Amino acid sequence: MKPVPNLFVGFLLLTSLAINCRATQMPLPDTISVKSNAPVNTRSAHYQDIADLLKRWYPRLPITPHDSASLHEGKRFVLVIPQIGYTLQTRGLVAVLVNAAFRRPGANMSSMTGQFSYTQNNQVILTANSAIWSHNNRFLWTNDWRLMHYPQATYGLGMYTSTDRVINMDYAYFRFYQSLQRRLAPNLYAGIGYDLDLHWNIDSYNSRREVTRISRYTNGVEGRSVSSGPTMHLLYDNRRNAINPAGGLYVNAIFRANMSLLGSDDTYQSLLVEARKYIHLSPTSDNILAFWSYNALTLSGDPPFLDLPSTGWDNTGNVGRGFIQGRFRGKNLLYAETEYRFHITNDRLLGGVVFANAQTVTEQASGQFEKVVPAVGAGLRIKMNKVSRTNLSVDYGFGFDGSKGLFFNLGEVF
Repeated sequence: MKPVPNLFVGFLLLTSLAINCRATQMPLPDTISVKSNAPVNTRSAHYQDIADLLKRWYPRLPITPHDSASLHEGKRFVLVIPQIGYTLQTRGLVAVLVNAAFRRPGANMSSMTGQFSYTQNNQVILTANSAIWSHNNRFLWTNDWRLMHYPQATYGLGMYTSTDRVINMDYAYFRFYQSLQRRLAPNLYAGIGYDLDLHWNIDSYNSRREVTRISRYTNGVEGRSVSSGPTMHLLYDNRRNAINPAGGLYVNAIFRANMSLLGSDDTYQSLLVEARKYIHLSPTSDNILAFWSYNALTLSGDPPFLDLPSTGWDNTGNVGRGFIQGRFRGKNLLYAETEYRFHITNDRLLGGVVFANAQTVTEQASGQFEKVVPAVGAGLRIKMNKVSRTNLSVDYGFGFDGSKGLFFNLGEVF
């Protein structure tokens, strides 16, 4: 049985609300006042976004065009986007997403996002994420908080699993990740944090009965599971706008030591190594070729089943476009993706992307990487805020195992 295509239509209910903005049109190439990674486009004053479009179509609506001058004054741009849609892992859903972008003097673009969703599968999802840069980029604070009731399908461990053999898991989930990093050198940061993954009321079952192990793995398959431990962070980031980078390099490494002393079920260590690179192929164009490498490794011990590296369970939920969330899972995951981003209209209201990716996880029996599964796809970009360069992303991907689906994001996938 092939997965049913995702039919996400949240983009049909676009609402863009700008707060504390004034009506001028002077977006910056990369929304910074310091040296940019992007080529300067002399036509940037003519860039448009969804607020400009709605204001032109419906002049009586209380919508204020986005203004880069307000950003220099420390004001915030806020997007409120109601959504309705359908995905394979949720079926029908309704959601409200709120995104705020701002910049302190001499700092990179900061972003805060919150979302509440309710789905036809009785899933309740509440999330809050932020990346906040202090004055002159001296400190970086990040957090990823989630509270979820999230029944979903899983397919076992390794790359040889099939969508014909589904195990359903019903559970509640609380995530509490936060870190504080300090600048050591230009664009180089180090710091510490704390991560907590708490799952409870875990109930696993197939079409016939409840199960206590999946692919011969027993940890965290039923009852309750806890992963809790400190983290160490090392980051190099010379991008000036993580919402939609116009160039630069991002390298992030996180070591996590889960400890029974801090409530973790088992003592185990993990390492995340991630890199992103953005290249302009032509100095006269702002089109970008982007590369992404995401590698989640278990160094020792046995994580609970739901905390194992898995498709679509990275912090942004974007690893593995073309596959359903949770499609592949294992102790170690390697992932690579490349994407070409281009504008469709000269005012940058509409853009497009084409992408290709590949992923693999280790097999439970051998502990080896034995199979790689790729995916390809294309997408549309709709400019929600020309100052913060925030796009609404709508992508359709095809996985080479027969998977396919529509994927929706506020902001770029990476």
